[in-house]
Amino acid sequence: MDYRELLKDENNAVRERLELSMERICSMEQEEMELPYGIYFKKTAGFIRLIGKTLERIGKEGRQEIPAASLEMLREENHRLYEDILPENYGESFADPDYAVSVLGDGYGQLLSFLYTELRGEIVYAYEMRLEAITVLNELFLEVYSLFLQAWQEGAKAPLEQQIKDALYWYVSDYADLFLPWRIREGIDPSLSFAADIIMKEDLSNLSYLYHFGEYISESEERLAAFMNTLPQETIDRMADTYTEGYRRGFQVMGRDLGKKNTVVVEYQLGFERMIKKAVENFRAMGLEPVFYRAAVESLNRRPGGKRGYYSTSANRQYDYDHRYDSALYMGNGFKERKLAVLKAAYEEYRALAAGCAGPAVVETFGQEEFEPVNKKTALSLNAHQEELTLAYANESRQVVNQYMPGDETSFTIIAFPRPEIGSDFEDIFRETIRINTLDYDKYQQIQQRIIDALDEAAYVEVTGKDGNETNVRVSLHTLRDREKETNFENCVADVNIPLGEVFTSPILAGTTGLLHVKEVYVEEYLFKDLRMEFKDGRVTDFTCSNFPETEGEASQNRELVKQVIMRGHSWLPLGEFAIGTNTAAYAMAQKYGIGSKLPILIAEKTGPHFAVGYTCYRFSEDSPMYNPDGKEMIARDNEISLLRKEDISRAYFSCHTDITIPYSELGDIKAFRPDGSFIEIICQGRFVLPGTESLNEELALFV
Repeated sequence: MDYRELLKDENNAVRERLELSMERICSMEQEEMELPYGIYFKKTAGFIRLIGKTLERIGKEGRQEIPAASLEMLREENHRLYEDILPENYGESFADPDYAVSVLGDGYGQLLSFLYTELRGEIVYAYEMRLEAITVLNELFLEVYSLFLQAWQEGAKAPLEQQIKDALYWYVSDYADLFLPWRIREGIDPSLSFAADIIMKEDLSNLSYLYHFGEYISESEERLAAFMNTLPQETIDRMADTYTEGYRRGFQVMGRDLGKKNTVVVEYQLGFERMIKKAVENFRAMGLEPVFYRAAVESLNRRPGGKRGYYSTSANRQYDYDHRYDSALYMGNGFKERKLAVLKAAYEEYRALAAGCAGPAVVETFGQEEFEPVNKKTALSLNAHQEELTLAYANESRQVVNQYMPGDETSFTIIAFPRPEIGSDFEDIFRETIRINTLDYDKYQQIQQRIIDALDEAAYVEVTGKDGNETNVRVSLHTLRDREKETNFENCVADVNIPLGEVFTSPILAGTTGLLHVKEVYVEEYLFKDLRMEFKDGRVTDFTCSNFPETEGEASQNRELVKQVIMRGHSWLPLGEFAIGTNTAAYAMAQKYGIGSKLPILIAEKTGPHFAVGYTCYRFSEDSPMYNPDGKEMIARDNEISLLRKEDISRAYFSCHTDITIPYSELGDIKAFRPDGSFIEIICQGRFVLPGTESLNEELALFV
């Protein structure tokens, strides 16, 4: 539905306030302001005026089909909205905390940089015609400006920092009732069809449609969409069918009833609309109406560890990194409880919609340029207490979600494709990825069963590295009571995780000990160099990397990066998963095109053994039986930590499950040790040696 109609009543209720705020902000252009803060208010007011012009156009015209010849006009408009945070301009943007502090001073700089970053959310609010969100942000800006005006009138250079901080705090707290329920609703309500309408109703051969989302549109999105338009419909159908069939199979293998659900959440990067359109048709044939939600722009709902929903290429990844912990401005005991209460109330209001949601279907991308973030002392950061509160909220909020969307009633699927910036071989890599995503299901199922049969004889597994990889890990396995009916490993083919190619388990923590070492691995868009993680009894006891030089006083940066991205703020985590990847075709592709470090974990985890820290693969569904294609029950769904849910659920779960893969080129041996000390070799010096698995070496022959 056109959001001008959907939000008509809400918009009419605030229209007068919006107009008054815009008039007041426009008048600021002529006002005398004291330096240095006047520079900030002048520039920020100019941005809001630009929003006003965008809002006026969209409010009158809606989304109109723009001739392809006018594409340049749309590019220019999009550029004007985002140019301030582009890398070439960021050093003189108030969104950059370094610049803000240099001009406005320490304290004031961080506060006003936060405000400007929040105001930038008005771009997407304008495209969605969410006038209330724009209005309250404008009013916040004017409230802060009035504090400065009053201070200037009283002869002071600026108001007290605490006054500004209080205004920002109460804005986030008071309007949590506005932004958080909307966030919940847009993730489960198909009537919020802003993105769906663009995908299903507009002419996708005319790239102007990309500019109707309101996201930053880079060359990557245009190149991707243009390339998709060159593919025959047969190829598009094949891509979409693999994606949606994986989703259906996920319910099937987990023994869950898809017929009880009526919506599916589609998450993807802009540019894939042609495939997504076909996928929507497939989902509707299954009885599922698609739900699309935008990656969050406000700090209340942003994720420090990456974007979820639909999104575009980041205008500036350093900008995202600088503001990942903006919640430090307001996170405290009271706010955590306030946010949790609003979350519970929202799910209760939308409980029927939540009950009908089948779960997410995700299209990931890979190939982006390497990004090594700069840690800025001026950026907001969480203190130890705030980290604890953030983790507590993550766990408690997940429990709330599970009440309304039980994990044992939903499923998911994930598939990945390359982005144009992967290099000159983009089109070849894309077509090769399609092949990898559609490998022979039955062939791999049988090969993986051979591996599982061998592993089921073992009490523990040893994994070692080679050629400078110092990995030496012992993984303890559950004891099988009846090997005719039970197994420790799931036979993972092309269902929830596409492409196929792994066997995995939840290890016993006691006795799981050693060093995990990877020379290079990509996690959450960050390239980690020389990553090291020490395990004792299944718990990470130490971790580091070598991304930053260990100069005096700066040695902790490496540990902090691992803690932030991989550990998700935790000082320790259990080992939630051990797996052996079998997709040697994916590994061969990576070696052929030199893109090993750019593979997403979804594919990379299939290119060698991998270890995941955090919760197990069965979070909130440990008690639901899981069966392999051979009929055996996969019984390794718990570990010593997840079992704590029976006593205290807050101690059982974590807000992350992060995979780390050892590539075949760095892999030494994988041996399955029986209780009597004898062993079965699965892999020897990077080659599969278990009888019945040798065909996997064909793809490795030229590279390992």
